[in-house]
Amino acid sequence: MGAEFAITVVASKLIDKVVNKLVDKLVDKLIDERATKLRLNMTISLNNLANERVNLLHNFSTFFLFEKSMNLPKELPVDLTMNASANQNTNLRLSIEVKQLSKQVSDATGTLNILREIDFTAQEGETLAIVGASGSGKSTLLGILAGLDTPSEGKVILDGIDIFSLDEDGRAQFRKEKLGFVFQSFQLLAHLSALENVMLPLELRSDSQARNKATEMLGRVGLSSRLQHYPKYLSGGEQQRVALARAFVTEPPLLFADEPTGSLDAVTGEAVIQLMFALNRERGSTLVLVTHDLSIAARCARTIKITAGRLDLGI
Repeated sequence: MGAEFAITVVASKLIDKVVNKLVDKLVDKLIDERATKLRLNMTISLNNLANERVNLLHNFSTFFLFEKSMNLPKELPVDLTMNASANQNTNLRLSIEVKQLSKQVSDATGTLNILREIDFTAQEGETLAIVGASGSGKSTLLGILAGLDTPSEGKVILDGIDIFSLDEDGRAQFRKEKLGFVFQSFQLLAHLSALENVMLPLELRSDSQARNKATEMLGRVGLSSRLQHYPKYLSGGEQQRVALARAFVTEPPLLFADEPTGSLDAVTGEAVIQLMFALNRERGSTLVLVTHDLSIAARCARTIKITAGRLDLGI
């Protein structure tokens, strides 16, 4: 009886050991799987947060009204009004130069690379599409091109100016004078009428013809009868046409558009895209368009693709 009891105890201990080892292995495996999944989710979340930061910075009131609150000079400094001398003697001047552009953010598990060593150029008057899957970094890239976000490494030269050699005030001044922006979510100021929204960038430049120019521009986009309507009384397509009028009214040499049809139905989106390209042809701006729609990208003279933060040369 005593021997049987001893054997039972030993067997029980052996079983406990085996079970404990199996449980430990299973727990370790589950922890590894959870950690991998958690890291992946954190990576996706950080990338989304980076894109969201750009979207928030894109808010029109931040984009233009910042300059007004800072009491910046009405005219550009001399060095901002001059073109790069290296290209003055060529017929096709470079409007955009991006050199070894990278963007990283850090989290508890290490460094997340959002953009990696991006290089490309665009000539004056060229139309360029940036395509890529959601989360690939294309909106982050556009935000950096506009000086709304900062790179970890690299240069962005717009119209001959290294924009990150300027401080934040200088970049805001550059945007006011040189850049038009079309947003996915329109970013109209709710307390201003359609006419007042289009007048705003002109008024910030103390343009005495702001009302006349804005009225003419709204007529060009087919909204002459909606001048005094507030955004909440306009359809999505009408709001985006107001946004187009606002972007083009200052005749900027550079125009950036971030998913301009993303909030519109297919028919309205097609009408807005046709109008945007028509206005761009009339004014000869350099257009950079971020889109996931390859049919829209095909309307541009050139397309570049961003895959996992890198320039994809396989497109």
